[in-house]
Amino acid sequence: MEKHVVVIFPHPDDESFGAAGTIARFREQGVPVTYLCGTLGEMGRNMGSPAFANRETLPAVRKEELINACSKLDLDLRMLGYRDKTVEFENKQEVAENLKRHLDELEPSLVITHYPEYAVHPDHNAMGAAAVEAVRQMEHEKRPVIWAQAISNNYKQDLGKPDVVHDVTPTFDRKMEAIMAHKSQASGILGQFSESPSLSDDLLEAAKEQLGVEQFYQWNFSE
Repeated sequence: MEKHVVVIFPHPDDESFGAAGTIARFREQGVPVTYLCGTLGEMGRNMGSPAFANRETLPAVRKEELINACSKLDLDLRMLGYRDKTVEFENKQEVAENLKRHLDELEPSLVITHYPEYAVHPDHNAMGAAAVEAVRQMEHEKRPVIWAQAISNNYKQDLGKPDVVHDVTPTFDRKMEAIMAHKSQASGILGQFSESPSLSDDLLEAAKEQLGVEQFYQWNFSE
């Protein structure tokens, strides 16, 4: 059993769409989970459907949604305060040092983050790279295992089969609760799976087909 799991992603809803089923499983086992969320996603395009947020109000809206989603998943939340869509321009070493301070305090046995260069969004790639660097800088005996999530279309071709594959259908209801807590984003993203963004049976089945498995690569350090 893991001692403590730390999830490191850049945006509100990354944790829900990407790893909520896995997080829910750890919480059911009594494992503490802490989410280090990089930004508030304040530059996101989705404003709700119908729209209930605008460019000025979106940061506060997404912050509230993030807090609600983390409550649904029963995890601890730490907001890092970086600006959305600018993480790639931050100094990687400085971000890594910031993350390492949290990791040194929390002493996790597992870190979940994005796989650098295979996570599509520049913020995903940058935060994943900083997370890997933060763990690399830790003392060998204190380094947690890293599960890195790849998203790009070519990741299996380049990286092979994922090392960790979780069927999260047993915890899928918790995952959907967390996803739906991100109200401004959920309808736009879930609408990709079904013609109707409402929580219909058809949508739930389509979402389960797309999101019912969570996969990760275990990061291997060469040193």
